[in-house]
Amino acid sequence: MTETATMLTGPLGLGHEMMARGCGRLFERSGWRVRQLDSMSLLGPWRGGVGERLFKGLVAVPGLYDGLHFAHLRTGSRLADRIDRASNARLVPALRSELERHPADLLFSVFATGASAAGKLKAEMPGLRSVVLCTDVSVHRIWAAEGTDLFLVTSTAAEASVRRYLPRAAVAVVPPPVRPEFYAAPPQQQARKAFGVSADAFCVLVIDSGWGFGPLLGAVSEMADAGLHVLAVAGRDRKIERGLRQLAAGRPRITPFGFTDRVPELMAAADVIVALPGAVTCAEARVVGRHLLLLDVMPGHGRDNLQHELELGEAGACVPTPGGVTASALALRDQAVGPLPSRVPPWEPAYLAALRRIGLDLQSWKEPSAHVAHAIPESAVV
Repeated sequence: MTETATMLTGPLGLGHEMMARGCGRLFERSGWRVRQLDSMSLLGPWRGGVGERLFKGLVAVPGLYDGLHFAHLRTGSRLADRIDRASNARLVPALRSELERHPADLLFSVFATGASAAGKLKAEMPGLRSVVLCTDVSVHRIWAAEGTDLFLVTSTAAEASVRRYLPRAAVAVVPPPVRPEFYAAPPQQQARKAFGVSADAFCVLVIDSGWGFGPLLGAVSEMADAGLHVLAVAGRDRKIERGLRQLAAGRPRITPFGFTDRVPELMAAADVIVALPGAVTCAEARVVGRHLLLLDVMPGHGRDNLQHELELGEAGACVPTPGGVTASALALRDQAVGPLPSRVPPWEPAYLAALRRIGLDLQSWKEPSAHVAHAIPESAVV
């Protein structure tokens, strides 16, 4: 009988979706059936929409969300417990109904509210296995749900933060999941030809990963005026996409994009990538072999993640203003920052080894040839 994995994701930013896609492929290549559920949509169209707008409103006021994250979610205060209970009061019955209609052997959560609900259902369904993947450096209380069979985290600090709440938890430290397309990214000059970027230009890729944070439009304009070629990706934000296209009119140094699946090529064309310190985007850039310039504009867990990415190296931070981004990008140009050898091994073996700990042996999985093709540093094939 074909086994089924239900991926519990969320609508906030693109990182959760990319993690679910990458891990879903891992199961699909082993013959599993994979479903993806939006945890917030299970609350219903009204409550899910209100919850999403509330979160985005909190995050838009950095001091407010910083206070919630550092004083409550990270410490596991009574307010955090109340938030968790209120969410689960609606989410657990909705998820239970989904599983009755579409039974699953595994709940794989990449979103905190989904992780919490999955842990609660374990008490009712002992045969159901629950795995949580969190790429934040500090795993807050709602992520750390009792009943979870395995926590997958991407740093030793995150491992310790899970055990802060659940001292006996099964935790495995793994790399962030990166889709095969990034391991197969083309050489820089090949990618530049595809986007009309001259061979001798200093090229910056600016990515908005779905949050709409940071001085994207102003920074793109100022960097182009300073002589840099800017590839600018607005993601799913139509307003930012329209702004980018208006900026690009008559300015050949700006190449705008909305939501695109060509991010591996865009990273390959660039010398530097300006982005938020999301673990998946940063891991993708390191697979392609590009220096990161990170914006300190994501409050709460974003502050923790920034420090971790800086510690990993091949990354810098900039003042989150158009002038600050431009000054940092020009400094990297003057330092002749360019393609780096990709030193990121395939991530799947670490996940397979961790899953075996809870009796999931994905024996039919085969390593994609793309990993082997990208094992040669780009500097050797450009």
